[in-house]
Amino acid sequence: MAGETILAVGGAGYIGSHTCLLLAEQGYRPVVYDNLSNGHEEFAQWGPLERGDIRDRSRLDAVLDQYKPAAILHFAALIEVGQSVRDPMAFYENNVMGSLTLLSAAHAAGIDAFVFSSTCATYGIPHSLPMDESHPQEPINPYGRTKWIVEQALQDYDRAHGLRSVILRYFNAAGADPEGRIGEWHDPETHAVPLAIEAALGRTGGFKIFGDDYETRDGTCVRDYIHVLDLADAHVRAVRHLIDGGTSTALNLGTGTGTTVKELLSAIESVSGRPFPVATDARRDGDSPTLVADNAKARDVLGWEPTRTLEDIIGTAWNWHARSNANRAKEAS
Repeated sequence: MAGETILAVGGAGYIGSHTCLLLAEQGYRPVVYDNLSNGHEEFAQWGPLERGDIRDRSRLDAVLDQYKPAAILHFAALIEVGQSVRDPMAFYENNVMGSLTLLSAAHAAGIDAFVFSSTCATYGIPHSLPMDESHPQEPINPYGRTKWIVEQALQDYDRAHGLRSVILRYFNAAGADPEGRIGEWHDPETHAVPLAIEAALGRTGGFKIFGDDYETRDGTCVRDYIHVLDLADAHVRAVRHLIDGGTSTALNLGTGTGTTVKELLSAIESVSGRPFPVATDARRDGDSPTLVADNAKARDVLGWEPTRTLEDIIGTAWNWHARSNANRAKEAS
């Protein structure tokens, strides 16, 4: 139904802002709730921005009462695996306690449709590939464990209170809006695609590969890179699924194709036409050797499938970062 209000918690961040873009294009009214610790005010372009923290129950209650959303999209989280190993307390306080506060506020407000940004990190080391949703969930780092705990809470809230949810387990989001309005912008940046592009732009000293001795085809980690707009499309479909009365479910969001770090770097050099220095360092704690999705369930439940290629991912990301680089240079001059 055109005009339905959707609350995007963490909607000023990377995936949240791209989802708000598609929500607005499809006639919804996205309202962004974000403390802007990792999000960006200029990314909240498609509806109102309400500043607030997910651990602030009174602020959540006020925003939910004001806008009365038909559904909640929950993107807000700390996401960097290495940081979660170094500082697990921050992840449990934000990702777990914050999510439980949001869930309780949603239940009190009578909201029964909740889309949760989860992760393939809940699976841990693969038992089989590609991984489907029945794969054992044995997370090997605090980030993955915090997301897994919230998944369990969502199942309990559904059984006890009828709060239905779609849990979306992301693989590796990358790319940007082709029109360059928004893109991937973390501070500090920890994701492979933007780090490699920044190296190709000469903004850093080069790219560092963490581990080249994995049991993969070239010794580097294998990841399933999916365009952020394909992810956003799945979120919009998940909202519709729940608003139309669909039942709770958990779905993988990936392409089903794995790319090694070395293959990714080669593709970025090819698209950009700019070689850049690459060094190798030791493995990082908490990294799985290979993560590749079986996405058949998302196709069946949501009618969703990724449509963009690795070249689309790199091309749109390159355009975003190159434009941002040019704007920084202009501001500095």
